[in-house]
Amino acid sequence: MNKLLLTGALLLNILCLQATEIFVSPKGNDLNAGTKDSPKATLTSALRQAREMRRLNNEGIENGITIFLEPGNHFVYEPLFVRPEDSGTATSPTIIKSDGDAVINGGVAITNWKKSGRYYVADVPMFNGRPLDFRQLYINGKKAVRARDVADFEEMNRIINVDPVNEILWVPAKSVSKITKAKYAEMVLHEMWCIANLRIKSIDIQGDSAAVRFHQPESRIQFEHPWPRPMVTDNGHNSAFYLTNAMQLLDEPGEWYHDIETQKLYYYPLKGETINEAIVPAVETLVNVEGTLDRPVSNIRFENVAFEYTTWMRPSLQGHVPLQAGMYLVDAYKLRPQMIRPDRNHKLDNQGWLGRPGAAVTVSAANNIDFIGCRFENLASSGLDYEWGTNGGLIEDCLFTNIGGNAIVAGSFSPMAHETHIPYDPADQREVCSNLTIYNNVIRDVTNEDWGTVGILAGYVKGIHIEHNDISDVSYSGISLGWGWTSSVNCMRNNEVHRNHIYNYGKHMYDVAGIYTLGAQPKSFITENTIHSIYTPSYVHDPNHWFYLYTDEGSAFITVKDNWTEAEKFLQNANGPCNNWVNNGPMVNDSIKNNAGLKKPLPHFQKK
Repeated sequence: MNKLLLTGALLLNILCLQATEIFVSPKGNDLNAGTKDSPKATLTSALRQAREMRRLNNEGIENGITIFLEPGNHFVYEPLFVRPEDSGTATSPTIIKSDGDAVINGGVAITNWKKSGRYYVADVPMFNGRPLDFRQLYINGKKAVRARDVADFEEMNRIINVDPVNEILWVPAKSVSKITKAKYAEMVLHEMWCIANLRIKSIDIQGDSAAVRFHQPESRIQFEHPWPRPMVTDNGHNSAFYLTNAMQLLDEPGEWYHDIETQKLYYYPLKGETINEAIVPAVETLVNVEGTLDRPVSNIRFENVAFEYTTWMRPSLQGHVPLQAGMYLVDAYKLRPQMIRPDRNHKLDNQGWLGRPGAAVTVSAANNIDFIGCRFENLASSGLDYEWGTNGGLIEDCLFTNIGGNAIVAGSFSPMAHETHIPYDPADQREVCSNLTIYNNVIRDVTNEDWGTVGILAGYVKGIHIEHNDISDVSYSGISLGWGWTSSVNCMRNNEVHRNHIYNYGKHMYDVAGIYTLGAQPKSFITENTIHSIYTPSYVHDPNHWFYLYTDEGSAFITVKDNWTEAEKFLQNANGPCNNWVNNGPMVNDSIKNNAGLKKPLPHFQKK
């Protein structure tokens, strides 16, 4: 009898242990039990099972619930929604992890290629019942080039003049002669610290010049907003531009074009290349962790999970005219007469309202949401975005690579209804992104489509810790901290940027720094970082306007100390009070230089 009782107890313990583990396999079935031998097919189904375990308070969940993603592609057709009912506790978290290379994947395979002249051609499939459009194509694991008029950006043409009243850009006629009949061509315009994606409406050639007009809403916003603006100078540095998305521009190996009317995809192969795999992105957001301020999502952790192949279609549908760091304008115009701001900094000469670009993973109204050892790769816009209302959270040992926009984003950049120059200090401080730690991550080859974005972007945040990250090959700044262009009181404070290694930055844009700040941030510190090796593109608006450290408009109450840089090239522009600069430059001790960057190697992702 005792043996039977002992056996029964052991079986019960085993069942309880199994009840805290749910398995998901690309070869599974959502009608399965979720065991290792009978796995679920989707993470959505596994989360529902975990949710029910918590609702029913099943035995065995005291130490948490782990959802194991088996290696392979876990395709999604909509964002995985993680909600308050999925919350764990500090002692019983919900962990979504993989012991191999599990990919939450928003891509679609393109197959059945046929050779036609010098191109490969394929039919683009429907996605979820609708024709599929996209702005990225990955051939054999590498991003191909959307057809454009220059192979080397150093060869970009420059504008001739700007007519804001009639909403016209004047350009050399020969630069646009190939695409006068192209229906969906776009111009990518270099503007000081941002680029604008403008959909071309018409081209009117007049002698050796051409008047280019654009679709709405971007045309109105482009010509009404004053900053950043297209440059017309007397020193040969007029704003540069390139043209893209026209069959007439498909003239270099490695380029592609999608004809959305025929749903044909054309690819010009590299010499000797065959297509073994072709992927286009179809889903903008893969995972959305979202609660409410009164019922936040809490204690969710992702471990060793990859996030790949997201799209971002706004530039194709509405254009993209950013103010800074990828935050795009939905309305903006000059003020006449100018507004006198209460902080007595510069007069305010414009107003603007902002939208936020999409991200592969978003987190809002949530506490202690962690990403450990994860990989973010082949993404069209932002990688990981802690949008608002978050407290705590750890981003550690992650790799961010081949990303079109910002790698990591945190905090508000003014809600859409909040004019962006007004300091943001909400009555309910729970709205503020607080106490996030970004530690020991590798960020490389990001910002490679929206050139005005950055490696790590933190807006209105408090208590953020950005430490021991390795950031390289970015188009603009490495780390941008703060928002608002004013030294007035706001919600930012107690922020720290410490011992990061930033190099090979400023690849395409200037008015730039390895570390850049905005706004008043009491008790904030930028310390012991190492910054070097800026790019030198010829087409920037001012070749000398670059820096290692840059406290921009309204920056106040920030200590900048013991940062190693190759030279003392810094800028303090229209700063507020009480900044403290101490011992920055090449004289800083080599021990500080050598201790910046990764504290430990990243885990092996087993990516083939």
